[in-house]
Amino acid sequence: MRITSWAACTFLLLLVLTACKDSAPSGPDMSPSASQHPEQTASSNHDRRLTFGIIYPLAHPFYEMITESIEAASKPYPIQLVVKAPDEINLEQQIRMMENMINQKVDGIALDPIDPVALEPYINKAVLAGIPVICFESDVPGSKRSSFIGSSFFNEGMLMGQIVERTLKGKGMIMVEGSKAGSIQQTSRLAGMLEYLKTKTDIQVLETRYNEGNNDNAISDLETLIEEHPHFDALVALDVISSSNAILVWKSQGLKRFALTFGMTPEVKEALLNGQIHSVISENEHMWGNKIIEKLLAGSNHSEVSEITNTGFQEVTQTALEGTY
Repeated sequence: MRITSWAACTFLLLLVLTACKDSAPSGPDMSPSASQHPEQTASSNHDRRLTFGIIYPLAHPFYEMITESIEAASKPYPIQLVVKAPDEINLEQQIRMMENMINQKVDGIALDPIDPVALEPYINKAVLAGIPVICFESDVPGSKRSSFIGSSFFNEGMLMGQIVERTLKGKGMIMVEGSKAGSIQQTSRLAGMLEYLKTKTDIQVLETRYNEGNNDNAISDLETLIEEHPHFDALVALDVISSSNAILVWKSQGLKRFALTFGMTPEVKEALLNGQIHSVISENEHMWGNKIIEKLLAGSNHSEVSEITNTGFQEVTQTALEGTY
């Protein structure tokens, strides 16, 4: 009887051990979120909710589009986004937003800086407070930011020079409109374009104006440029503010001149299809959302991230937009 009881107990014990062994994980987690983004792998194991701050240079449909891509990239993770932007380009407001993020002790900040020199000490302050900072679109290379996502503005300008040359067949007159005369983004784009035009073409730049990020100023500038230079062949808009207002002016005046710009926005896509914009240089903005979340997750987990992520750029025309873009 004792032997029978002992055998039964042994059999039950073996069943329990076998069940435990079958329920144990058989290997590492190879889900898509863990395998597709190497810089996210360690950080995707966060149990606590993370708060990431996103700071833009201004409120604009272009940045609304970027926010949508960031939100989509953050969905698989316990992330809360705090998105801020001045109504118009305003350095003081952007600095206050940066300080507020630091005081709130967010887990990471993605910043598109208006003025790299002015923002550098605030980036450093955030990092010293234990908050990782990445820059996108515009960089602050001398700061303690961990990473930059974007491309070469000068090379974008060189490509614009080639587009202008091809569009005007090497001869003609152009006007240029930008938002900030001191912007590294716009001065570098202009420098690249001018270098190409000077060395490769006979194209003349009639005038360059800056609207200081104000929509009313931009429309006034464009109307004045058109009035003072009625024989111009093309306009080059250096940024999304200038391109947005160029679309409005082209529509209102029914202009058939060439308009070329930087930055792919929903309204630029529509203008390309309608013929108000002839060509645009896209910074592959659709890639930024995934890269921003990837690097903020890695930074919040104290993982190593690549210092530069060059997302490149490309020309988009009406034909390309109707095709594969």
